[in-house]
Amino acid sequence: MDPHLSSQGAVEPAAATAPPEAPLLTAAWAVFRKDVRSELRTRYALNAVLLFAVSTVVAMSLGMGPLTISRNADLPMIHAALLWVAILFAAFTGLARAFVQEEEARTAAALRLSARPTAVFLGKLLFNLALLLLLVVVTTVLFIIMLRVQVGNPGLLAALLLAGSLGLVAATTLIAAIIARASVKGALFAVLSFPLLAPLLVVAIQGSANALAGRGWESGIGALQVLAGYTIALFTASLFLFNSVWEP
Repeated sequence: MDPHLSSQGAVEPAAATAPPEAPLLTAAWAVFRKDVRSELRTRYALNAVLLFAVSTVVAMSLGMGPLTISRNADLPMIHAALLWVAILFAAFTGLARAFVQEEEARTAAALRLSARPTAVFLGKLLFNLALLLLLVVVTTVLFIIMLRVQVGNPGLLAALLLAGSLGLVAATTLIAAIIARASVKGALFAVLSFPLLAPLLVVAIQGSANALAGRGWESGIGALQVLAGYTIALFTASLFLFNSVWEP
């Protein structure tokens, strides 16, 4: 600490200066990288979501077998509903871990001191999005192969899965922070998430059914717009509310 002269000529110690704060995106990326490294060491959430996704799709395949249009005229809607239910319940097993592991490892206080709340939220949201996109890819591929699903419009289905995943992550990241210090985390996460996710699921299932049936992009534009609006609204609300949830 370098001394300096006052206006009266006396030597005064320089005021302590705080270290410069990292830019927001740099701090958020650091939180994301920390979570990825931690997850690769333990593989708790990764194993949980993948095992749940695989077991769910295998159980559907063994229980129902390949369905054909001749067996049910509403086959695209049934396939779409089953696909999103499998994604939703697999996501429930892993998305809450981003904040729960901080409380269990007693690193939440250190994270509060080292990064501003907005950076923590963005880093955790990015980690949840990466985990969910991996889950969606694995579940969808297994679902198509094992249930012999015919995808009439693959591009539209991929766009709807991406838009639905963004909305799902935007809605559940804040809830994961809320339930992190609760005693019944799993049940509370599902109870709080379901009312928020019900509109998303309805729109995503209807849009995905159109994609599986081979209808054109015009049949899915409305669903994509609704999912985009839902994601923006939930992301903005979560960003404003996270500070009051994260700070003790």
